[in-house]
Amino acid sequence: MKEYGSFEILGPIMVGPSSSHTAGACKIARVAAKICPKNYKKVEFYLHGSFAYTYKGHGTDRALLGGIMGFETYDDSIRYAYEIANEKNINYEFIPTDLGENYHPNTVKINFIYDDYCEYVIGSSIGGGNMIIVDINGIEVEFDGKFPTLLFQYPEQKGVIATVSTILSDNGYNIESINTKKDVLTNIVTLTVELDRKLDEEVSKRLLDNPRYMTSKYVEV
Repeated sequence: MKEYGSFEILGPIMVGPSSSHTAGACKIARVAAKICPKNYKKVEFYLHGSFAYTYKGHGTDRALLGGIMGFETYDDSIRYAYEIANEKNINYEFIPTDLGENYHPNTVKINFIYDDYCEYVIGSSIGGGNMIIVDINGIEVEFDGKFPTLLFQYPEQKGVIATVSTILSDNGYNIESINTKKDVLTNIVTLTVELDRKLDEEVSKRLLDNPRYMTSKYVEV
């Protein structure tokens, strides 16, 4: 039988009522806002499973709006997320939908609309205020935002992991986890690297500013 820590049972410090429907949702949106560019014209929340049926009663909508604006799970401003978002002229829409049986019941697809393109992030709230990001712009990923995380997307090629690992090691960073996923149709690889501590600006620049990457991002939650 799996053993659970007190944090997993009690959940995080948060604005309620539900760790799954509010705290987890807030975390998903905060991470999504850090992954995608800031200058979006509109944000759409596609609510799947129980999110779709209970988002108003459980405050999932306010938590998602708050997360997009960078609020922490315990920030009382979440209660006034609609009012604050409207003051900031954020264009948003909540859309109940069915993302398919492969997704956790508490899942949201957050779609950022720009002038001539869109980007999206899909995340699932998995209980106790915990969440996992499972898709970025159609590429399967798997990270939970507990550690500072590097995200890279690139056409399959040799030497990427070695280059990233060497730069981190030379600068005294430990890797908590490293994962790759490849889209077999496009041959595009997504690399996620979780770190033991925050990156300083100089190391971040060395890692991210490389033309070999289609996408390179650093996310702190």
